[in-house]
Amino acid sequence: MGKIIAFANQKGGVGKTTSAVNVAASLGVLGKKTLLVDLDPQGNATSGVGIAKKKLKRSVRDLLLPDDGSGVSLEGLAVSTVVATDFDLLSVIPSTIALAGAEFDLFSQQGSEYALRKALNLIRDDYDFIVIDCPPSLGMLTVEGLAASDGIVVPMQCEFYSLEGLSQLMITTSRIKQRYNPALAITGILLTMYNPRLVLTAQVEEELRRHYGSRLFQTKISRGVRLTEAPSFGLPVYYHDRQSKGAREYLDVAAELIRRN
Repeated sequence: MGKIIAFANQKGGVGKTTSAVNVAASLGVLGKKTLLVDLDPQGNATSGVGIAKKKLKRSVRDLLLPDDGSGVSLEGLAVSTVVATDFDLLSVIPSTIALAGAEFDLFSQQGSEYALRKALNLIRDDYDFIVIDCPPSLGMLTVEGLAASDGIVVPMQCEFYSLEGLSQLMITTSRIKQRYNPALAITGILLTMYNPRLVLTAQVEEELRRHYGSRLFQTKISRGVRLTEAPSFGLPVYYHDRQSKGAREYLDVAAELIRRN
């Protein structure tokens, strides 16, 4: 049975989507059949693996709000929503801007918190890992992602606002664990845009180690030109420049994720 891992942080600009895309691609490189689920209405994970959103017939929205009159089973819908990529062992359930309106519709449906879980459970045996890129908020879509997941990876920068956001995310995670998903756990905290020369970086990292200890990934993700420019080519960084520091770091994170699961 495949492990479902959500990448979540309500604070934007922390490298969440970059990490979800590159860890998913790196898992594929390491021989793990991987499904990347884009749960963000911005659809950046979708375009980050070279998929043209305008050409999509189905998206993750169809799994959250399936058309009961279509005559297609939920399992058939889940299978048909998956899009193959050009990258090793990596497939995607894409997102489009249509997902933005789905959040309001989900609030009005009883039991909608389990919609994504029901769909993914039908296909999870086909994969070693399912990576969910949650939106940068603590709204209904993030609840969907966390309710469906076995674990959470929290990408974050070494700054004090990020510490505040992490505390809020931990509270939200605890609530979701109690109400919807007793098996949910923090898989790890991943430091991104890491600059060891800054005093603030050392202070925040020390604070994180004091409170979260072994939950911190050993590998940190540095800032890098290749990593920054890769999405504009619709490529994970490994396929943009496999010799780059970013490619090596994300391979190390993926290997650590495999060990943790």
